[in-house]
Amino acid sequence: MKAHTKLLIALISGAGLGLLLHPIADQDWVYALSTHVFSPVGQIFLRLIFMVVVPMVVSALIMGVYELGEGQGLGKVASKTFFYTAVTSLASVLIGVTLVNVLKPGVGMVLPGLSADSAPLDKIKNNAALGKSFSATLVDLVPKNPLEAAVKALDGEMVSLMVFALLFGVGLVFASAHDKRKESIVIAACTEVFNACMKIVEFAMKLAPFAVFALVFNSTIKFGYQLFSSLLFYVLAVVIGLAIQQFVVYSLMLKGIAKRSPLQFFLSIKDVMLYAFATASSNATLPKSLAVAEKELGLPRASSRFVLTVGSTANQNGTALFEGITVLFLAQVYHVDLSLAQQMQVVLLSVMAGIGTAGVPGGSLPLIMILLQQVGIPAEGIGIVLGVDRFLDMCRTTVNVTGDLVIATLVGKKNP
Repeated sequence: MKAHTKLLIALISGAGLGLLLHPIADQDWVYALSTHVFSPVGQIFLRLIFMVVVPMVVSALIMGVYELGEGQGLGKVASKTFFYTAVTSLASVLIGVTLVNVLKPGVGMVLPGLSADSAPLDKIKNNAALGKSFSATLVDLVPKNPLEAAVKALDGEMVSLMVFALLFGVGLVFASAHDKRKESIVIAACTEVFNACMKIVEFAMKLAPFAVFALVFNSTIKFGYQLFSSLLFYVLAVVIGLAIQQFVVYSLMLKGIAKRSPLQFFLSIKDVMLYAFATASSNATLPKSLAVAEKELGLPRASSRFVLTVGSTANQNGTALFEGITVLFLAQVYHVDLSLAQQMQVVLLSVMAGIGTAGVPGGSLPLIMILLQQVGIPAEGIGIVLGVDRFLDMCRTTVNVTGDLVIATLVGKKNP
């Protein structure tokens, strides 16, 4: 049986069993099954992936930058990557804002009882309070201690670690210009580190169907059908927006710029999309994306490694769309009338917030709280959407990861 078939079966069966057992979720044996059996399986799988993300990102970026630098292509690849990232992010947020204004999912909604002192909400509030000013964020892009940045990479310091790897790769290009021995030693070491990480990922992928079943089961048994009932129109607005970004915007870019068949492209990356949906993490999906880019899409190794490793953190246009919709939805719920100028502010802040979002499950929630505070919406409002965030996180991560591969395809296309 093919890998994507196994993942799809695991996803559907996990959701089905979770919904079936949701009414009796408080029974001891069901609780024990969820907490002591399925939860460890899902978490062990994610940790196997997360533990190799840092060494893999650093080694892949150093090798990618070096190979691009040797061929004098670094500047071109980097400029194209950031240009397409900005374009796709802006398009996604504009789609989201338009949908909210047309569908008006928050108008007339009755506020559910919010637990303003709940533990998840407190954690998000604390993370939001740690938000930095623009100047501080700019300074922190360059780490004082790359080892400290590596330790905190999965808690929001991934960008500064990437900056270190990029600068190290550039330095290696110049340092090895006069002494190729330096190149052979460092690049050989990075190659071995990267290959070892990919072997660990191969082992982890053998657990993937069981982990996908466990992760989806735990989400559905916790929320059941109530996951959607009270927030149906909000969920629909987000899903429709993500679908337009995924199948319309990306398809137009693939066909118009890369001259690729969108259908063939999506068929080639179906494993990655399923994997992203199940894990809700761009970082956890990165190893799979790197492999598919080279083997299935046939993209140049150097440019695809650069684009995908940077994109796993910087290109979060599905998240940007979600953030834009959520802020305007909550404005409607709280009867906060945002002017066109304020909505444009939300658009720009969402684009920037999408670029700064951690590529881990739930990484966008603190940034949404910061956006709410910027436009005068009660920050506690985020509690309304917490119940459906896991499902929407799975959807937007799929769009994020697909966007990374689309941009890698656009950057790596061969000019006629």
